[in-house]
Amino acid sequence: MGFKQLINSKKTLSLFAAFVLFGTNRLMAQATAAADTATADKGAMWTGVAYYVLLFFVASLCVAILGKILRVYDLTQKMQGKKGLNWNGIMGICCAIFLITGMYGAYWSLTVQGSMSLPEAASAHGGAIDSMFTTTTILTLIVFVITQICLFGFAFVYRGSDKRKAYFLPHNNTIEKIWTIVPATVLTILVVFGFFTWQKVMNSTEAKGDINIDVTGHQFSWELRYPGTDGKLGSTNFRLTTALNKLGVNFKDRNSFDDLSADTLVIPVNKSIRINIHAQDVIHSVYMPHFRVQLNAVPGLPTFFKFTPTILTSEMRRKTDDPKFEYLLYCNKICGTGHYNMQKVVRVVTQAEYQDWIAKQKPYLSEPLKKELHFADAKPSIPVQAASNTLALNN
Repeated sequence: MGFKQLINSKKTLSLFAAFVLFGTNRLMAQATAAADTATADKGAMWTGVAYYVLLFFVASLCVAILGKILRVYDLTQKMQGKKGLNWNGIMGICCAIFLITGMYGAYWSLTVQGSMSLPEAASAHGGAIDSMFTTTTILTLIVFVITQICLFGFAFVYRGSDKRKAYFLPHNNTIEKIWTIVPATVLTILVVFGFFTWQKVMNSTEAKGDINIDVTGHQFSWELRYPGTDGKLGSTNFRLTTALNKLGVNFKDRNSFDDLSADTLVIPVNKSIRINIHAQDVIHSVYMPHFRVQLNAVPGLPTFFKFTPTILTSEMRRKTDDPKFEYLLYCNKICGTGHYNMQKVVRVVTQAEYQDWIAKQKPYLSEPLKKELHFADAKPSIPVQAASNTLALNN
């Protein structure tokens, strides 16, 4: 039996040594590889993972060895007729150490990583979202501290001892009522508060003056489409999608002829913006953290999100003391290998700046697309050129 255990231990050590050797070789190989290539970046990422896996195995091995040493010492003491280790005391002390360490870790996370929370809200509904988030965080933090102190504190203070016997409490109606009513009340408050906040944020009523903008996600980019002089976006059909007609715009719809394409999401301050969200391949997610906007883009399921920007890009640059600051539109779903690069600049400008910018945008119905659709010489009933200063203001 001892021989088999020795063989098994040798196998385990051999496997661990091989894993360490493999990790070392990877580290050395990555050190000599070119760091500027995408392959090197991926290799470095997996090398980092292997490093932390090795650290975990080393820590686990140290704990296992320490446990074996204590177990051997305990058996030796008992064989000599002496009293063995007080495992209840050891576990109680471990619980106390874990409580202190965990509370310090929670404090560190709040003070260090807490500064990485969402930036200043730059939309009309952002304050309500932040209030809901703050309320939920405070309440759950209070519950977290109380429960962890009770759990590990009781395990330490009332650890097993020969001097006292545990009290058996089969049932207590008062305690049952307290730990049922209190959590239910807190959760009800959070749910009701969240429901009314979400209902207000997701107000879907059409309002005069809304600026409709199509945002379509595909691997790995966002496509933007603005309405023209009629203030209406043309319909789309995925069956019409081609290399030139990326969005599958249906030009049988008269509203499509004056639609505009853009590379930057430019929006006027203090105006109601309706983002019409589409996806062409996999699930993406429209995420603009400064505006507290996030909604999934699901293929075949068009959705929308309305918000009102309240802080100009130029004003935010002054606030952050960063002359290069830009709002950004991200994809908040891991949609593939190029997910990290799926970004779009969002710029909040004054009404006059928006009018000047929109008047300079190119029509979606480009000359090559006209030729593809075989009506290059056709004259649409709605002008294609974007010359009016009131273009796409919708009011």
